[in-house]
Amino acid sequence: MTTHTEAEIASQPDCWRRAAGMVPADALPQRGERVAVVGCGTSWFVAQAYAALREGAGHGETDAFAASEAPLPGRSYDRVLALTRSGTTTEVLELLEEIGTKAPGTRITAITADPDTPVVGLAHEVVVLDFADERSVVQTRFATAQLALLRAHLGEDLTDAIADAERALSAPLPDELITAEQFTFLGRDWAYGLALEAGLKMREACRAWTEAYPAMEYRHGPISIAGPGRITWMLGEAPEGLRGEVEATGGSFLESTLDPMAELIKIQRVAVARAHAGGLNPDEPLHLTRSVILSP
Repeated sequence: MTTHTEAEIASQPDCWRRAAGMVPADALPQRGERVAVVGCGTSWFVAQAYAALREGAGHGETDAFAASEAPLPGRSYDRVLALTRSGTTTEVLELLEEIGTKAPGTRITAITADPDTPVVGLAHEVVVLDFADERSVVQTRFATAQLALLRAHLGEDLTDAIADAERALSAPLPDELITAEQFTFLGRDWAYGLALEAGLKMREACRAWTEAYPAMEYRHGPISIAGPGRITWMLGEAPEGLRGEVEATGGSFLESTLDPMAELIKIQRVAVARAHAGGLNPDEPLHLTRSVILSP
């Protein structure tokens, strides 16, 4: 029987097409604005990826913060972009309430999956991706649909990324990935945020031992964990010579030419396959809920 998580993973190419085709004219950060992007968990990692992409595209200074650690409203931003699938996460709501009270001139945009949640009342503009909402606790398609929307808004053509996503869904998963003891995910620039998200997906869905680093930082200590039965998985183009250094430890080094967002799909599939192999239900990860709502 197919789990909700598996069905949601498989729907990502269609979700990306839809998201890329609905870019709002004014709701998202405008060129030249100074922007803070906030979220929790997966949304924080998407925020980091988007911040790097936006600055790299020359659209303006962009910072990404975990909502609980954001130095706001103490810093001056033209806009705060809040990423929240549920629209109910306590840390996000409390932050936006504080910004609304102490920095009322700051524009707030929220991206959410549900138009009937508290975040809607705290934002000036809301982008609703209800077609990408999920029944699973583990977030997959909503995260990547957000990023597809934001990449399209920056002017990217996602045709090749969507084709890569379809290839990622049909690629075989070697037994080595199901039985590996440990995974380290690496990325450069915007793909580092996706490496962090890859590690989180594996921890959530199958309780795997995972780490994530900027690719050039891997040599500065973390490579000591590489070895037989352990995987170093690169999202995007690897630094020169790194494959050889990992393989010299007896560990495996994975990389591909797929768009990093599509490579994340392959990792999501591995997380589900490992969950099944370990007798876990990826729809109901241990100790987690769909949204973190803290008691007053």
